[in-house]
Amino acid sequence: MTKVIAVDLGGTNLRVSLVQNNKILKYLKEKTPKTKEELVKLLFKQIDSLMDKDVKGIGVASAGPLIDGIIKNPPNLPLKNYNIKAELRKRYRVKVEIGNDAHSVALAEAKFGVKKKNFIILTLGTGVGGGIIIDGKPYEGQGFGGEMGHIILDNGKSFEKLVGWRYVKELTKKAFGKELLIEDLIKINNKKSRELLTKITNYLGQGIGSLINVFDPEVVVLAGGVRETGSFYLNMIKKEAKKYSVLPKTTPIQWSKLDHPGTLGASLLID
Repeated sequence: MTKVIAVDLGGTNLRVSLVQNNKILKYLKEKTPKTKEELVKLLFKQIDSLMDKDVKGIGVASAGPLIDGIIKNPPNLPLKNYNIKAELRKRYRVKVEIGNDAHSVALAEAKFGVKKKNFIILTLGTGVGGGIIIDGKPYEGQGFGGEMGHIILDNGKSFEKLVGWRYVKELTKKAFGKELLIEDLIKINNKKSRELLTKITNYLGQGIGSLINVFDPEVVVLAGGVRETGSFYLNMIKKEAKKYSVLPKTTPIQWSKLDHPGTLGASLLID
């Protein structure tokens, strides 16, 4: 049976899976190195460990922007103008396809998760990625569309600059003297942590509410490690998003139910 090696190349973690018949057989996860040389070395090492004669292709879901298999200038990856498609083809001699990471997550959600024809997915991590499914297909505009993390919310600051992990860590370091994440703020539960949590969630609500106003999706799906916070934080997000949505209805907002949507979506790039 043929297999696919699927790569989820994110700013915080590099995930690589061996996938067969839409099932993940093996799953590897490492922190994303900070330099191009270290990242490429680790990527090849992980792929090498999963490669066998039954692998028919490699699907890579990467932070964008991307064009023709080239990672152009992602804000959270040290791979500016890197032709990852050509490098992988040259090294492994198999079919290689590259896709935007959030778009790939959206593909996985469309096929295995929410299974809706019109929805938005946001991946909340180091930055904020976005995938848009319209009539069952990813919307990419002229090739670069869907960069929802870069809509401007406050005085020239982008969505991802105001809710991404990097920003959260900066805020918490100033407030507590150490880097914390959303789940840590929830656990601390004092006045200072609640103020920060409210500030971050308000920006999250602004971004989601704005996207709901533009696209009127059937559902908004949120993916990323923050989903481990469960219903408490999700309810906060829903409340804030409702403030900024002008539509005469409540659009459902939910966590992704897929365990590894990034690599699962990357595997779908290989047909």
